[in-house]
Amino acid sequence: MSVVELTSANGRVSGKPWKEQKKPTVRSHLQEGVKTKSWEERMAKTQKALAIKKLQAELKDEKVAEAQRRRDVTNQRKEAAEERRRLEEAKAQMGARKAARLRRKAGRTKKINH
Repeated sequence: MSVVELTSANGRVSGKPWKEQKKPTVRSHLQEGVKTKSWEERMAKTQKALAIKKLQAELKDEKVAEAQRRRDVTNQRKEAAEERRRLEEAKAQMGARKAARLRRKAGRTKKINH
């Protein structure tokens, strides 16, 4: 387009022709997506990136699941050990009660002072 100066009666110039001048933008650095010629190439690159992200997410989930499984196993072992300890204490307490009962019973005869 040619620059046409439109002057008014008082000598002002319209800005319209300046606004209409269109030139391609000169860029010293273009992005990779803009440089790529083919749509298929860009889509293949995008699909490859998505596949990599999906694989990374799967590996991360697998790692988290393994850590959770280990924690669960450790907690089960702790609970089982606590249950065994509690049962042994109860067993010892019941044994002590029975022994005390027998001592009391034996003490009633006044033959044994234990």
